[in-house]
Amino acid sequence: MLPPPFVKFTTIFFATTFFFSLIHITSQQSDLESDCTGKWIHIRQLPSRFNLDLLSNCSTYEIFDNFCPYITNHGLGQKTHNRSRSWYRTDPHMLELLFHRRMLEYPCLTPDPESATAIYLPYYAGIDSLRYLYGPEVNSSFEHGLDLFHFVRHSDSPSIWERNSGHDHFLVMARPAWDFSQPLANDPTVWGTSFLELPEFYNVTALTLESRAYPWQEQAIPYPTSFHPPNLALLESWVKRVRRSRRTSLTMFAGGGGGVSGSPNVRRSIRIECENSTAQGEENGVGGGYGKLCDFVDCSNGICEHDPIRFMKPMLQASFCLQPPGDTPTRRSTFDAILAGCIPVFFEDLSAKSQYGWHLPEERYEEFSVFIPKEDVVFKGVKILDVLLGIPRAEVRRIREKLLEIMPGIMYRKHGSSLGLMTKKDAFDIAVEGTLQRIKSRLAEVAAQ
Repeated sequence: MLPPPFVKFTTIFFATTFFFSLIHITSQQSDLESDCTGKWIHIRQLPSRFNLDLLSNCSTYEIFDNFCPYITNHGLGQKTHNRSRSWYRTDPHMLELLFHRRMLEYPCLTPDPESATAIYLPYYAGIDSLRYLYGPEVNSSFEHGLDLFHFVRHSDSPSIWERNSGHDHFLVMARPAWDFSQPLANDPTVWGTSFLELPEFYNVTALTLESRAYPWQEQAIPYPTSFHPPNLALLESWVKRVRRSRRTSLTMFAGGGGGVSGSPNVRRSIRIECENSTAQGEENGVGGGYGKLCDFVDCSNGICEHDPIRFMKPMLQASFCLQPPGDTPTRRSTFDAILAGCIPVFFEDLSAKSQYGWHLPEERYEEFSVFIPKEDVVFKGVKILDVLLGIPRAEVRRIREKLLEIMPGIMYRKHGSSLGLMTKKDAFDIAVEGTLQRIKSRLAEVAAQ
């Protein structure tokens, strides 16, 4: 029996899909045509086994989590409290649902694949990968994606794929790219599926939560946070709150795990420095005009993942948020920090600078963040707190204002949001623009060969 959230979600989703399909077919005869030149996108009609049917397994993988509560509200999850209008218990792995729902509102959809610049595949790759990562098909991970390829290439209108050999297709994969990058030759299999290693998909643009450094077709886009305002007034209200928030802590770190390891790593160094600063502060007083130098929020065992209240209040009270790498280089916390006006402190380029070029251009990182090489912290004795205390308060305020400028571009607004809010490009808008540009460039390269 399907869980209640899934039944409700599916009913609303199908009704909304039909409604928006009618709108967008009609819109082709509207004034949008001139505005949509080079922006038309066609959504491939995939069988439900590639998306909605996968949600019926939301409580199947006990080792992973029961994600049934997080598929509600089209992937935004449940509200943090009944009266909330902008805050949800969002799971980043539901980005595929969220993106699919937002694609239905995209103003330049076309039912004609021949006139489209890009073809969107509404395949829930990350959710489908769970059966290979945590389920009974762990030893068949090299098969992940083959069923999809057979459908788009052979079963359903093969001419759509053949027209550009898949170069104009794109999809969202709501996990780090490493989770889809197990070499096909691995025997026995190790962690991950081989979706991105399949030659069949080498031409497809993949939007992931974290990309690898070398494959051209991968592009990281922001992790969804818990903030999804439906109108401009609520966004502006939040920005005002962030701007006037009293910053009583110099630094804040939300995390768990690696900080207690005995081997040298930057998380361990952060934990030690925080503990020492607390002890010294109790004896000698805290410097820099702050109530405390380091605020640590223990998020061990995933207790913060769906409870933004645990970490957003401390972030609002801190000037700097430390973003050390964990199991992988990137962190959702980076985007939570930007929302809170808490200046991110990075320790390696792979954590953000070489990842999110569409949303956070590399040449602008010095404007909104601080970089301290992890090698300097772990092996050369550089003290994080000393570096940050050395930044003038006026510079801190300037950096925070820059964070407020880029904030709209890293959040995902709620589907069905107001026209006023739509005038500000959010993470979805920027991702679609970047995808269209990449596909155009790639097709030009192919044509020139």
